[in-house]
Amino acid sequence: MKVRGAVIGLLLLNALFARAQSTEDQVKPILEKQLQSPTVVMFQLQEYLMGRVPKLPNPISATGWTTESQRIRKHLLEDVVFHGWPKAWIDAPPRFEDLGPIPTGKGYKVRKLRYEIVPGFYSTATLYEPENLQGKVPAVLNVLGHYGHIGKANETEQTLCINQALRGMIALRLEWIGVGELTDEQNEHWFAGHLDLVGANGIGLFYLAMRRGLDYLWENPNVDRKRIAMTGLSGGGWQTITLSSLDERVQLSIPVAGYESIEERLSTVVDAGDIEQNATDFLVGQDYSTLTAMRAPRPTLLINNAEDDCCFRAALVRPAIFDAVRPFFRLFGKEDSFQFYENTDISAHNYERTNHQQAYRFLAKYFDFSTPEREIPVGSELKTYSELAVGLPTDNLTILGLARNMARGITRPPVPVDATERKSWADTQRAKLQEVVRYDPVTVKQSWRVDNTKHNGVESVSYRFLLSNGLSATGVWLKDIPTPEGAPLTIVINDKGKKAAAAELWDYGPEVADRMDRSEQVLVLDLLFGGDAAPEGHAYLYTEMLAATGNRPIGMEAAQLIALADWARTTWGAPSIRLESTGIRSQLTALIASGLKPGFFAEVAVKNGMHSLSYLLEKPVRYNVDAPDLFCLDLYKDFDLDRLILLAEPTKVGGQQYVEESATGMSTPRGK
Repeated sequence: MKVRGAVIGLLLLNALFARAQSTEDQVKPILEKQLQSPTVVMFQLQEYLMGRVPKLPNPISATGWTTESQRIRKHLLEDVVFHGWPKAWIDAPPRFEDLGPIPTGKGYKVRKLRYEIVPGFYSTATLYEPENLQGKVPAVLNVLGHYGHIGKANETEQTLCINQALRGMIALRLEWIGVGELTDEQNEHWFAGHLDLVGANGIGLFYLAMRRGLDYLWENPNVDRKRIAMTGLSGGGWQTITLSSLDERVQLSIPVAGYESIEERLSTVVDAGDIEQNATDFLVGQDYSTLTAMRAPRPTLLINNAEDDCCFRAALVRPAIFDAVRPFFRLFGKEDSFQFYENTDISAHNYERTNHQQAYRFLAKYFDFSTPEREIPVGSELKTYSELAVGLPTDNLTILGLARNMARGITRPPVPVDATERKSWADTQRAKLQEVVRYDPVTVKQSWRVDNTKHNGVESVSYRFLLSNGLSATGVWLKDIPTPEGAPLTIVINDKGKKAAAAELWDYGPEVADRMDRSEQVLVLDLLFGGDAAPEGHAYLYTEMLAATGNRPIGMEAAQLIALADWARTTWGAPSIRLESTGIRSQLTALIASGLKPGFFAEVAVKNGMHSLSYLLEKPVRYNVDAPDLFCLDLYKDFDLDRLILLAEPTKVGGQQYVEESATGMSTPRGK
C-alpha cells in the first residue's frame, strides 16, 4: 500500500509539473514582450532630474554673496563631505614623510613624499622646488586625473611641475587614488559607494586626500600663504574646483576640462563622471556653477578644449559655468580675474603646452612675478615611473578595505524583548528607515493597457504605469481563466526583469505558472532600473545623479512597489498580496517596502537573496556593474536585513538559495 501511495503521489506531482510547464509555455512569450523603450525611461529620468537642478542664487551685493558662500561652504563640508567621518581624522594635522631627493637637472630639485590620508591609508607625492629657494614663494597644488598606472609620472604633468619650479614656484604633485602607485582594483572610485553604505560619504576620502596636500603647503615655511594656487586636468579639474571653492586658502584656481553643470551632465550623460563627482547630497541646493561662483573674487581661469574627445567641450560647458557666473565676480569689481580659455590646438582631452602657457601667464599676472612666455623644454629631464616611485606600506588600505574596516566597527543597539518596548523601537526604526532611504510615497497616475491575451486557459493584461513623480514601471497581470475575481495576488519581481521571471524556477517548478496553478492572480513587475523600466545606457550614471540631488534609488523603487501593490489591491480586489523576489536588488526593495508598510504583504518569499548587507562588501558587489541602487548612504550603518525583517512583522519573510551559500552548494529552505 505504501508503494502504491508513493506511486500515486509521484504521478500527481508529475501531472502538476506538466500542467505548470504547459502554463509556462504560454506565459513566457507574454512576459518576454517589451512594453517600454529604454529611451523613454532615459527621457523620464532626465526630466525628473532637470526638475531638481538648483538655480544659481541672485545676490545683490558682494557682502551678501560672501555671506551666502560661507553658509554653503559650511553646509557642504559639515553635512555632506564629512558626513560620517571621524572628527579626529578630519582635524588631523598633515603627516608627510620626506623620503629624499631625486637627481634632477639645473634650476630645480625634486623630493619624494609619502603622506597619510586617513589612518592606514597612505598616498605619495613629489615636491618640486626652485634650486636656490629663499624666503617665501608662490606654491601650486597639482592634482591628477585618470592617468592609469603611470600616475604622477605622466610626462605632461612632470613638464608642468618642472616649469612651475623653474619659474620660482613650489609645486606639489599628488598621486590620485586609483592611479599610479595607488593603482589597485579595490581603489576603483566606484567603491566609494561602499563607504556610503557603511555611513561615510564617499567624497570625504577624496576630499581629505587632496586637502592634505593643501595642508602641507600651508605649513611649509617657504610658501607664501597669500599665493597658493591649484590646477589639474579632468578628474584633477574636478578636484581643483571642489577644493578651491570649499577652502578659501586656495587663492588662485585653474581647473582644466574637469566639470560641468547638472543640466549639461543630463544632456550628455556619458560625461556624468565618477561617483565622487556626483557624491550623495552634494548637489542638493547647489550645482557646480554655484561652486564656481563661490570662487569670487579670487582669480579663476577655466580652461576647456573646443573639440575634447572625452568630455566637457568648451562651447557646451561655458554658458553655465562661465557666462552665468561672471556677474558674481562683477559684484566685487573683479570681473577681469575670472577668465575662460578655449583651446583649439588639439582635438583631445589635454593639458598640453598651449594650455600650460595660459596657466603660466595667469599665475604670473595674479601672483605678481615675471615668467617666460613659452614653456621651457625639459624633455630630457623627465623621469620614469620607477624613478618617481615612492613606495607604500604592503598593508596599505584601499577604498574597499577602508569600507570593510568601518563596517566591522558598526554597532547597533539591541532589539528590545519587551513587547511594548519592541513596538516603540519598531516605530522609531521605521521613521529612521524612511529618512535613510528618503522614502517619498508615490501613486499610480496612469495605467495604460498596452496588450492582452486570453486563450488556452490563460488571460493576461500588460501595463505601462506612470507614477505621480513622472517616472514609470511596467507590469503584466496574469491568471488562469477559471480563477475567480478577487483571488489572492502574488507580485513577482526579478533582478533580471520580467523576461527572466518567465523562466525562473522555484521549488523545481516555473515560478509564475506555479502561482497561477494555485488559483492566484499574478502581477510581474519591472520597477525602476529593472527590465523594461531600465534606462538606455549605464544605470549607474543615473543612480549617482539621483543620489547627488537628494534621492535614494532604492527608496524610489520601494515607493513604486508599494504604490503598485496598493493599486493592484484596489483594481483586482485581492484579499491578500504575497511578494516573491529573485536576486539581491529585488530582495532589498521588497524588504524595505515591507519594513515601511508592516503587514501590507501577507508574505515575502526571497530567492537568490543575501543573508546580510555585508555580502555587498565581502563579495564585493560592484556599484557600476552589479547593483548601483543598493549603495544607499547609512543603510548598513543603521540597518541589516534581519532588522528589516523585524520591521515587516507581522509579514512572514522566508528565503531559499542564498547567494552566500551558492559557492558551497548549500541551500536554506524557504521559511527558515
